[in-house]
Amino acid sequence: MPKGGSLAISPVVDVEGKRLNLSNLDKVLYPATGFTKGQVIDYYARIAPDLPTLTWLANLASLEIHPSLALGKDINCPTMMVFDLDPGAPANIVQCCQVGLWLREIFEHWGLQCFPKTSGSKGLQVYVPLNTPTSYDITKPFANALARLLEHDHPEMVVSEMKKEVRTSKVFVDWSQNDEHKTTVSVYSLRARERPTVSTPVTWEEVERVHKKKDASLLVFEAQQVIERFEKMGDLHASVLDVKQKLPDTRVSAVARPATVDLAAQAEEEPTRETKRVVAKPRAKKVAVPARKPVAKKTGKPAAKKRRAV
Repeated sequence: MPKGGSLAISPVVDVEGKRLNLSNLDKVLYPATGFTKGQVIDYYARIAPDLPTLTWLANLASLEIHPSLALGKDINCPTMMVFDLDPGAPANIVQCCQVGLWLREIFEHWGLQCFPKTSGSKGLQVYVPLNTPTSYDITKPFANALARLLEHDHPEMVVSEMKKEVRTSKVFVDWSQNDEHKTTVSVYSLRARERPTVSTPVTWEEVERVHKKKDASLLVFEAQQVIERFEKMGDLHASVLDVKQKLPDTRVSAVARPATVDLAAQAEEEPTRETKRVVAKPRAKKVAVPARKPVAKKTGKPAAKKRRAV
C-alpha cells in the first residue's frame, strides 16, 4: 500500500481536510520498548493512504485492524481465501513455514498464486487472491478440505481441529477464518503485544530461508523495520488486491491430480456437510492415476467433457 506521508505530532492536526484532536501522545502503549501512542499514529500515517481514518483509529488506541475478507459493496463475496497457520508450543513459525510451503505446492499445481505474511504474533498466514465471483459457501469448505488433506498427509505436524489439547507441537491450519462472521488481522497491522510487532508481508524466499535455517527470529518485524522494508521492497501484498483467480472444480479434476494433492485422500473419515461440496468421492487407498474420461452411470457411455476451472 502506498505511503500516506509522515504526520506531524500535534494535539490538533488537519489531516487531508479533517480536523482531528489527538490526545495522550506520550502514553507508552508498548512497555517493552517505550513505543508511544504518538509513534503508533505516525506508523499508520506512513504505511497506508487511508490517513484520516487510520489517524482517528490510532488516536483511540485501536492498535489492531481486523477487516473482513469481503468488500462493503458485496459482503457475501470474499475477495480472497486465507489460511491462518497457528503453532502449538513448542512449535513456532519455523514449522508454520513448512506447512505454508506445502500449501504453496498445492496451489501451484492448480496454477494459482498465493502470498505469505506473518501474523505479527506467533504464526504465518497464506492468502489466495480471488477477486472473482464466489461465496463463503465455496471458499470455507474448500479451505476445510485442504486443511484436512494436510492433516492426513502430515499427521505428525498438522491438525485441522481447533481443540487445544490436540495442537501441542503441531500447526493448526485455521480454515474457519473464511467466514462472513469472522475477520483476520490486516496486512501491516500492529499487534497488541509487548513489542510493536507488525503483520508483515514476506517473500516465499524468506519463508524458505527460515525453514532451512530454523530461525524464527528472521520473521519478526517491528514498526520501523516494516517502514524500511516497504521503502526498499515495495508492497509485497499488493497483488492480493489485484490478481484474479478462480478455485478449481475439484470434482472434475480429482482423477487427474497426483496423490500428493488429491482431496480424495480424506477417505479415512466421512466428510462434513460443508466439505462434501468440494471433496471428490473418497477412495479406499490414495494412489495417483492417469487422467481418463468420466463414464456416465446409467449408459456406460463417455460423459460430455467438462472444462476444468482455472
